Amino acid sequence: MLDIEKIITEQRNDRTAHIDELSTLDMVRLINDEDKKVAFAVEEELEPIAAAIDLITQKMKEDGRLIYCGCGTSGRLGILDAVECPPTYSTEPELVQGLIAGGYPAVFQAVEGAEDDYKQGEEDLKEIAFTSKDILVGIAASGRTPYVIGAMEYAKSIDAAVISVTCCPGSRMGRIADIDIAPTPGPEVVTGSTRMKSGTAQKMILNMLSTGSMIKLGKVYGNLMVDVKPTNTKLIQRCISIVCSSAHVSEKTASETLEQCGYNPKTAIVMLVCRLGPEEAKELLLQAEGKIARAVQIHKQA
Repeated sequence: MLDIEKIITEQRNDRTAHIDELSTLDMVRLINDEDKKVAFAVEEELEPIAAAIDLITQKMKEDGRLIYCGCGTSGRLGILDAVECPPTYSTEPELVQGLIAGGYPAVFQAVEGAEDDYKQGEEDLKEIAFTSKDILVGIAASGRTPYVIGAMEYAKSIDAAVISVTCCPGSRMGRIADIDIAPTPGPEVVTGSTRMKSGTAQKMILNMLSTGSMIKLGKVYGNLMVDVKPTNTKLIQRCISIVCSSAHVSEKTASETLEQCGYNPKTAIVMLVCRLGPEEAKELLLQAEGKIARAVQIHKQA
C-alpha cells in the first residue's frame, strides 16, 4: 500500500495552512512567495540538466527523437513543449513528441486510472516505433507513476537513453534513469496540487531541455531564433527583423533576400554576411552543420 504522505509533493505546507482565511491580496502574496522558491530549486539541478541537453543533442545528431512521457499535468507539459518546437525551430513534428497516459482525450480532461497502467507506457512507445536511437524523458512530480515507469523500463530494456524529471529526489523513476533531474520546490500551496510549484519547475526544465538542444543544433544565432517558420504575418515580420538585426541591412533588403531563399532566415543571413547566392549559402551551412557563426568563420578562412 502506497504511503502517500511520504512523497514530498504530497506533504502538507505549514506556511499555507490558513490560506483560506486570508484576504485575496495576502493569498496571492503567499502563492507568489512559494513560487519564488521554484527557480532556486531548479538552479540546484543545472548540472544534470546540462548533461541531459548534451545527451539529447547527441541523439538528435544521430537521427534520434526526443520523446516526453507523462500523466496529467506532467504529460500536458511534455506535449506543450513538443508542439512548440516546429513553429519555433522549424523541426519536423516527429522530432520532439509528447505521450500522455490516456492518449488524446487526456490532454483536455482527466482519464481515470490511466496513470496506473504500467503496460500502456510500453505500448505507447511501441506505437510510435520507439527505438534505441531515441531518447525518453519521463515526467512525473512524484517520481512513481506506473505508466511512466512502464515506458522508462521498456526504453531501458532496448538500450535507449532515459532521463527522469521529477520533484522527488531518490524516486523510482530517478533510479531507472541515466540522468535524474529532481528539483525540490517543496510542498504545494494546496496540498498535492502538483500543477502549481512542481508543474512550474517541470515547465522550466523542459524549456531548458528543448531550447538548449536547439541552440546546440545551431537553430539560434546570438539569441535570435533563426530557424523560425514563417507561418503567419507576425512570423514573417519576425523573419525580416531577424535578418535586419543579424546582417545589419534594411527591411527592404532583408525581405528581398528572404524571397530569394524561400524565407529561410539562416540562409538569408549567410547570403548577406558572406555575399553569396542562395545555393552557395545553403552549401556553406551544410558544411557548418547549420551553425551560422561557424559558416561565416569557414567563409572567412576560405
